[in-house]
Amino acid sequence: MPAIFFTGFPGFLGAELLPRLLTQSPDAVARCLVQPKFAALARERVAAMQLFANRIEIVEGDITTAISARSDDVTAIFHLAAVYDLMVSREVGMRVNVEGTRNMLDFAARCPALTRFHYVSTCYVSGPYEGLFRESDLAMGQKFNNYYEETKYLAELEVQKRMSDGLPATIYRPSVVVGDSATGATQKYDGPYVVIRWLLRQPRVAGLPVVGDPTRFFFNVVPRDFIIGAIERLASDPESRGKVFHLADPDPLTVDETIDAIGEAMNKRVLRIPMPRQVAKTMLDRVPGVYRLMQIPSAAVDYFVHPTTYDTTNTQRALATAKITVPHFRDYLPNLIAFVRAHPEIKAEGMV
Repeated sequence: MPAIFFTGFPGFLGAELLPRLLTQSPDAVARCLVQPKFAALARERVAAMQLFANRIEIVEGDITTAISARSDDVTAIFHLAAVYDLMVSREVGMRVNVEGTRNMLDFAARCPALTRFHYVSTCYVSGPYEGLFRESDLAMGQKFNNYYEETKYLAELEVQKRMSDGLPATIYRPSVVVGDSATGATQKYDGPYVVIRWLLRQPRVAGLPVVGDPTRFFFNVVPRDFIIGAIERLASDPESRGKVFHLADPDPLTVDETIDAIGEAMNKRVLRIPMPRQVAKTMLDRVPGVYRLMQIPSAAVDYFVHPTTYDTTNTQRALATAKITVPHFRDYLPNLIAFVRAHPEIKAEGMV
């Protein structure tokens, strides 16, 4: 019986993607590598998947060490596990994102039946690259805003090196991922949520610090269900082997339009308060009480003046026949806001 080897369960994307893959491959089993501290949660999630519970095996382990799981029956690997944190230290980012990916690639080399290695990267391997970043681009001499970007870039370099040596692989680069477009459900509040949560705490007329020119820069957002649907479709397409896909909005809103959309959906009048980027970051990091008030990580400020746009040619072409497209942010925004209102307990941190 073929096996799907999976990392990133029971995370935000992994918990939704895994049952889709098992539906797509009814003769396969899944073997999920899960950190011991998340093993109980993983088993609980598996038990809730009644249709698939007897087809999912939880293997306790960690991508930061050599992978010793059974490999002879593995036909597909989905590597989603990573530190998704803009404030991650370089040491942790290197250990999890880079060394963890190397360990997964070494494991893939020991899988004689492997037909595909699926790797979830990020659009932000681009760093703050000026202009259009293509799906075929990677090493473009770019700098990086933070260690998250840098370590995901270094990790993708490792994957692409193995691809050039013959590894059958597909790389997916999501932009900023928010909750489900229908339910709003999410596991963490980052990206546009920093604006939503700030405005929730403000009166009808609200001031919002804004860096740079919000009419010039774009804020590229996609909902989880688009990411899941796209990966599910692309993973089954033999033509996707050896390609990179930007899972991003081909027609994103500007930062200014994003702020307007959030304000309108929340019935708030938003007054922009111009502020230099470095001043905003310094205040968040060093002035007592500012971060507690704003609840915005200083690293998030850079994405409101992000100079990169993302080509989605491969993605649009491959998904056209399945009619999978990115929903319009304004259409599902009310669902995101409703979820935030109902779940104030969720934080900005993901599973690490």
